[in-house]
Amino acid sequence: MGPTAARKTDLAVELASRLPCDIVSVDSAMIYRGMDIGTAKPGPAILARAPHRLIDIADPAERYSVARFRSQALAEMAAIAATRRIPLLVGGTMLYFRALQQGLSRLPEADPGVRAGLDQQARLIGWDAMHRRLVALDPVTAARIHPNDPQRIQRALEVQILTGRPMSELLAADRAANVLPYRLLKLVRAPSDRVELHARIAQRFQRMLDAGFVAEVENLLARGDLSPDLPSMRCVGYRQMLKYLAGEYSFGTMVEHSIAATRQLARRQLTWLRAEPACHWLSDEDPVSSAVALIAGSGAVLAE
Repeated sequence: MGPTAARKTDLAVELASRLPCDIVSVDSAMIYRGMDIGTAKPGPAILARAPHRLIDIADPAERYSVARFRSQALAEMAAIAATRRIPLLVGGTMLYFRALQQGLSRLPEADPGVRAGLDQQARLIGWDAMHRRLVALDPVTAARIHPNDPQRIQRALEVQILTGRPMSELLAADRAANVLPYRLLKLVRAPSDRVELHARIAQRFQRMLDAGFVAEVENLLARGDLSPDLPSMRCVGYRQMLKYLAGEYSFGTMVEHSIAATRQLARRQLTWLRAEPACHWLSDEDPVSSAVALIAGSGAVLAE
């Protein structure tokens, strides 16, 4: 794992050449076909050396979901493990990593009508009485909710009404269904110097421009079916390039805003990583040796 422009791909490819690993991409932008330059997708030479699963699996017009990613990632991981190799997950989409580790809740979405009815009942009898009702219906959940917490009382009762089952029962089923059948070793590649990371971000964006990023987005727009509100077109860099091509930004403004947005993305990724438990932050000087030592210490078998 790591922030954007941390050279995660370089490290993953090197590890895949040394270890019995197959790479699975964990990147919400690289899933899209035809979006190669602006996503920093590995080129044909790299992919020939180290194939990446879960890139180029969706059309930019699709609205790809976290649930779909989790399902496909688990299928790819199982296929890799079946060959007695190790899945090496690589990317910076932290929501995808979280979904893999913690699973997805199957609780129903909020229902405005049900909530309005519960609010009306609470005005008549009070939230203490609503909590007592929850105690009768779902004592496990009620024990975790204070009688003075109307928002959580309402949600628990709403779930009971919508599903006919206690929230505690549904959550227990979720936990059982979402157990990840793998032992995880979480490695983080991130420059310790923020100035260095910012420089990498700017340099990489310039390389994208030199490689034809403008033409790539022009070709996507020429399809005629990609609106700016699609998740694919809201990826960092693409969103700003669309505004440039629409005449809303000058070229210089587009570059400035793209780099700034990428820095903001990196900041959010680092914030998430610092809060993620059991991560091993790799050495700046020699991340490959640092990673190999950690993998060897975890009990993984190294390739001869």
